[in-house]
Amino acid sequence: MSDEPLDLEALNEAFASYVPHNAALGLKLIEAKRDPAVAVIRLPWSEQLVGNPETGVLHGGAITTLLDATSGASVFFKLREPIPIATLDLRVDYLKPATPRADVFARVECFKTTHNIAFVRGVAYQADPEDPIATATGTFMLQTKGRSVAERGL
Repeated sequence: MSDEPLDLEALNEAFASYVPHNAALGLKLIEAKRDPAVAVIRLPWSEQLVGNPETGVLHGGAITTLLDATSGASVFFKLREPIPIATLDLRVDYLKPATPRADVFARVECFKTTHNIAFVRGVAYQADPEDPIATATGTFMLQTKGRSVAERGL
């Protein structure tokens, strides 16, 4: 596939409407590429997502959700047509706490697909992806039961 530009505005609209949880967290797709299949998403810092009020650090569950959503987005960019997918396995290794009151970003690449499985790897970071706060590897089931994005008109 070529690396044709993807419409971030349209992708963000679909991203929020297809998975309302993404909108509730304020997740915003800021980079999207097909070759290589890469997604970068920003999770804005929010007091509602703080895990420890004494430190102001975002809860690990919010960061895991960010990595899962970014992973799924990268899988969609790798596929030739939109089909239903589901997270099979997502391993997140936390390397250090996030800096309080700062946004967190995730950069994930879908580096391989087979007939039934997609493979991803990526990082969550704040200032520099080379200094991650967490790493992630995962697998996604392709062609799961359910309606595809295309069938939903997205």
